[in-house]
This record gives sequence, C-alpha cells and structure tokens, in this order.
Amino acid sequence: MTASPETSQGGQRGTVTIAVTSGKGGVGKTSVVVNLAVALARLRHRVAILDADFGLGNVDVLLGLAPAWHLGHMLSGEKEIEDIVVPGPFGVQIIPASSGLRDLAALTDRQWVRLAEGLQRLCTNLDYLLIDTAAGVSNNVIQLLVAAQRVVVVTSLEPSAMVDAYAVIKIVTAADSTKEIAVLVNGARDADEGDLVYRQLDVAATRFLHRGLRYCGHVPHDPAVREAVLMQRAIVDHRPQSPASRSFRILATRIASLDPGGGQGMRLVPPGSGAPAGGAGMEVQRCA
Repeated sequence: MTASPETSQGGQRGTVTIAVTSGKGGVGKTSVVVNLAVALARLRHRVAILDADFGLGNVDVLLGLAPAWHLGHMLSGEKEIEDIVVPGPFGVQIIPASSGLRDLAALTDRQWVRLAEGLQRLCTNLDYLLIDTAAGVSNNVIQLLVAAQRVVVVTSLEPSAMVDAYAVIKIVTAADSTKEIAVLVNGARDADEGDLVYRQLDVAATRFLHRGLRYCGHVPHDPAVREAVLMQRAIVDHRPQSPASRSFRILATRIASLDPGGGQGMRLVPPGSGAPAGGAGMEVQRCA
C-alpha cells in the first residue's frame, strides 16, 4: 500500500475529507475518529484529524497529548494552522480544538475563511482529513458536514441515538441531497445487531427522505475500548488483536478501497454568505 492512494483511472487522487458525526453524544464518535485515523495511517496513508468540537475538543485528551496551541489561537490570527498541528501515533496529524471557549461555539465568516485557507494548505500533504464534529446539529456542525465529501454517522441501538442519527441525516440531506452518508454502528453486540440498526435507518431514509444510506459496518462492544481510553491510547495501537481493533482495520481497508468520487473537494461556506449548500464559497481544493 503506497503513501499516496490512486484513483481507478491510475492517477493520484486528492485529499479525501470524511466528517464523522452523531446526533447524540456518548456513542463513541471521537474514539471512532481516532482509531480510524490510526488504522488508515498504519496502511501508510497520510492522515490528519480536525477536532471540530471547537469549544469542547478532546481528541488530544484521548491520545494523551498536551498541545501548546489550539484552533482558538489559529482562528484569532495569533498562530497559523501549521503552528498548532501536533503529531499523534503513526504520524497522524492532530489539529486540536480548544476546551471551554464559548467564542468558538459559532464561527464568524472571517473564522470560516481562515479555517478553510489553513486546511487548504495542509491538504497538499494529506491523503485523508477526518473531521470529528461536535455532537448535535449546530451551525458549525452542519457547515462541516455539507463541506466534507463523505459523512459517517455514528450511532448505536439505543432509541435516542437512532432518532438523533436520523435527524442528522435528514438535515444533511435537506442541505445537500447528493451527499454520501454512511452509517457506523458502535458498540454492537454482534453483526446482526449492527445490521438491524442500519436497516432501520436505511428504511426510514428511503421512505421519508428518498435516499439510501451506505453501511460502514459495526464496531463490537469490547471492554478493551474502555481500557484504551483510560490509557489515553488508540485501541488499534494498544490492543491490536482485540475485536474492536479488527473492526477498525476492516473499516480502514474498506474506506481506502473506495473511489474518492466527487471532485469538488471540500467547501466551507460562511453561514452569512448567502451561498447555497454545495455552491460558491471558500473551497479546500482536492490536492492533485
């Protein structure tokens, strides 16, 4: 597996942007992002994580990192994005969020533009940019989901998690009906439970939203996940032979085998710009 993935036409493809989200907090979304990133990096891909829970970030906490600077410093103009990036396991680059800054709960147009410009520079040396959004459906979250090429919705069998996951799917579809959306079931007892959750969401999306959903698969309930969290390590690094680690490796291989599709790259449209979803805005170009 080379460091620069190729398209089905044989040429190098640009950075693939994947936003990972959940309607409900507590379903393990950030753990999914961290472990997927490390699994992709172990396949020799160049990967970065944008911690997009701007005011309550914790990607750095999950990995035991202590960044000196964060997105708040970059968005204010005090630092450039290159200054705040910290190295994670297996070369994964972490773009850390702040913690406890209310000013970042809703980014200004200027901050969106600055973020887009910074990401555009980073993308010249990336194969994958994984975006760990905040839970819920704030303006910040919706902007990032519409901007990314792919959206992965993390959910579980809990009724509240499924209802909130459907709400996210509905909102993203309303903003961009062509957006590729996939479902990942975290903490499932077995493959049948994962399939059940996916089928229920897919049936609802087909019936009421007139669209289908992809199925990423499931990550099984695994006590080693909690152990890895307490150790502040990715489970694919801490317990590589655990059931959850095997699932993340399968997921990474599936994602790496997919054609990047699209070609429009990543667009961050400032909320006040009046631009339609998927239309004119600050574009993070696909890197050739």
